[in-house]
Amino acid sequence: MARFAVLKSNTEFRTLYYRGRAFVHPAVITYVRKSRVKDSDGQPLIRMGITTGKKIGKAVKRSRCRRVIRAAYAALYPELHGGYDIVFVARTRLLSMKSTELVPILRKHLKEAGVL
Repeated sequence: MARFAVLKSNTEFRTLYYRGRAFVHPAVITYVRKSRVKDSDGQPLIRMGITTGKKIGKAVKRSRCRRVIRAAYAALYPELHGGYDIVFVARTRLLSMKSTELVPILRKHLKEAGVL
C-alpha cells in the first residue's frame, strides 16, 4: 500500500471542519479543502486524515473503521489530483461495511469535490 501524507495537528483538522466543503453519507462524512502544501519535488500534496469518535464504539471498532477507510482511500489514491486536504469522519453505519462497499461512496464524494 502506498504511503500518503497525513494530517496530524488539531488546527489542520479544525480548519477543514470550518472552511472545507462537506459531503455527507450515513457511513462517512468527507471534508475537502484546497491546499498549498507541496512535497520536496514541488508537487502539490494530497493530505488525508481520519476521525473516529467514541460514538462508533470501543477501540477495536474505531480501529476497524480507520482500516476500512484507509483501504478504500488507497484504492482511489492513484486517481486523485494533488493539492487537497481531505478528512474522513466515520459514522456508525460504517461498522457493518467493507472497504469495497465504501469505495463508490468515497468516489462520489471526491468526484463532487473535484479531487478525482
